[in-house]
Amino acid sequence: MSLRELPQARAPQRPKNFQWDAPSDVLSNWAEQPMAAAEDGDSSTITIYDVIGEDWWSGGGFTLKRASAALRAIGEGRDVTVNINSPGGDMFEGIAIYNLLAAHKSKVTVNVMGLAASAASIIAMAGDEILMGEGAQLMIHNSWGMVVGNRHDLAAASETFAGFDQSLADIYHARTGMKKAEIEKLMDGETFMRPEDAIARGFADGKAAATSGETAARNQMDRGLMARRQTEAALARAGFSRSDRQQMLAHLGGQRDAIPGETTAARDAGNVNEGLRAIIDTFKV
Repeated sequence: MSLRELPQARAPQRPKNFQWDAPSDVLSNWAEQPMAAAEDGDSSTITIYDVIGEDWWSGGGFTLKRASAALRAIGEGRDVTVNINSPGGDMFEGIAIYNLLAAHKSKVTVNVMGLAASAASIIAMAGDEILMGEGAQLMIHNSWGMVVGNRHDLAAASETFAGFDQSLADIYHARTGMKKAEIEKLMDGETFMRPEDAIARGFADGKAAATSGETAARNQMDRGLMARRQTEAALARAGFSRSDRQQMLAHLGGQRDAIPGETTAARDAGNVNEGLRAIIDTFKV
């Protein structure tokens, strides 16, 4: 049975015209070594090696629908292992997945394989036991996204986002036992925690050894996908919104078949990097 009585988190309402995003430094950190969802050889293991929510680049992303299907296949009476390497993504999906895992009637063990940032850190909090691999990081921050509208819409959005932050702080507080004021400071500071820091603060319980699944995932990385994500991270650092990045990279993707006989990965990497240099040159000041 579950080792902890984890509370169900409040599920805030998604604002109209809201677009989720991740901080540029988080995207850069994760884009260096994005893992594919490799088979871990265990039918009771759920792998989250992708963004949280729909990922328009890979055609995947880890969603509530995927989490629910995986838990149904595993069954209520079995312990579950959740391996995470994700930059986060859609906060609403993250909270919903947290609630799903927290309600599981058997033990949930979470392994942070590389990065559990933003919405992925929320999912990690559903673990009865949270373990972090050597060199892994857990990152928490205030809710992040974009709302389009007039000044009244933006003022209302500020209040709404403050409510989101309270929902997130409640989850961290319930799992760690830290004072909420201390958690809010960590969120304000966009805090990255190494295993030792996370364990000391109650965000993790111990260290985990590297697994064969992690090694297989690294070996299966799509270089083209990696290049595109590194490009997106660079555009995010330059201040472009997620929708603007999507449009730019979609145009770059149109060059994919320009060079006959070249492999898809090499072609994508080269074209995207060329396109990135052109974009950077265009917007240099």
